[in-house]
Amino acid sequence: MVAATDDSLMSTRSNDRYHTPGSLEELTAQNVKSVAGMERAAQSKLSQTDRVAGAITRFCGSMAFVWVHVAWFALWILANTMAPFKWDPYPFTFLTMVVSLEAIFLSTFIMIAENRQEKMDERRNHLDLQINLLSEQENTKILQLLKEMAEKMGINPDKDPSVTVLEQATRPEKLIEQIDQSAEESDQQSK
Repeated sequence: MVAATDDSLMSTRSNDRYHTPGSLEELTAQNVKSVAGMERAAQSKLSQTDRVAGAITRFCGSMAFVWVHVAWFALWILANTMAPFKWDPYPFTFLTMVVSLEAIFLSTFIMIAENRQEKMDERRNHLDLQINLLSEQENTKILQLLKEMAEKMGINPDKDPSVTVLEQATRPEKLIEQIDQSAEESDQQSK
């Protein structure tokens, strides 16, 4: 019964291509696809307003936006200095107002896009932290197992004092305390 269960687990794992890449290139390709899938999922959850703000922000960050404005300003100034009928004579007060309004709206769209990006970055950072903590836990367990194997083989792993230290579980809250303390000391030294 146990053998059948182990066989079914093995066949499930062998069918799971994510965990059985044939080469480094396949492994990195799987990781790239996984990250791209997460990005698509995050994009699909965006509201229509966020999508519009993102499209406007992308256009405003392009050279096409610059050239449209160069042409618009040139035509506006030429039309209001050379044409017989001037709707906005020098010093172009109406143009100044339009450009100011445009700047207000563009800065709002940019802030919307930055807020969305900040949420995505926060999500990625949280994922990175979770994966790093899991890797640290796995490495600690591997060191413990290797130490037990070395002891069974008659090898003294205690010759290297760093092994004993490294096999201890990492405590993230202690690391945060150390980082905060170091930052406080650095702030006090800079004053």
